[in-house]
Amino acid sequence: MIVPNGGINVRFLKQFTVMIHRRVKLGDRFIIVCGGGATARHYIEAGSKVTKITDEDLDWIGIHATRLNAHLLRTLLRDVAHPVVIKNPTRRPKWRKPVLVGAGWRPGRSTDHSATMLAKMLGANTVVNISNIDRLYDRDPNKHDDARPVLEMRWSEYRKMVGNVWSPGLNAPFDPIASRVAQSAGLEVILVGGKSVANIEKIFQGEKYKGSVIR
Repeated sequence: MIVPNGGINVRFLKQFTVMIHRRVKLGDRFIIVCGGGATARHYIEAGSKVTKITDEDLDWIGIHATRLNAHLLRTLLRDVAHPVVIKNPTRRPKWRKPVLVGAGWRPGRSTDHSATMLAKMLGANTVVNISNIDRLYDRDPNKHDDARPVLEMRWSEYRKMVGNVWSPGLNAPFDPIASRVAQSAGLEVILVGGKSVANIEKIFQGEKYKGSVIR
């Protein structure tokens, strides 16, 4: 949502940061882990067309894209955000401000994994995954016109669908490695589209929202 194929999504960033500020005033605290989006995929694809690059190096390219996005978001939220972007989800952060912004960690681990590890360590029960797809489908809706929405799915079913292997630039609803951690930790993951920030806020308000949940 931060950097779709058309460039930086200023409209989304404006609406999202306004919503975060509003929720902070109501007493909420947030850990926001940024993905690499189209920036990561474009760099990974371009590098692979020039020469043969190892998966580890491709992952590092994607990781740095997540960190660029995270620094942008942290700057936009600087009055309420911890001043340092969190890169290692295995270290307990010391944060006094209500927002903590995170990014990619190391090769073989996605930002979904970082978000899941932070949730597990800090005692959160739910990870909200915001993307350009409004909910979970039984197949990729961008490739299959007959894809059917799935409102709720068990982790065992989901993991059969996405497998157990991570690859650089993988574009799955929720990363396979992170899914394994989430299942073992008893976390639920809500998949929601980013086109409507008002719909995202309904999750924090305890209202009915448009999306899917894996638990």
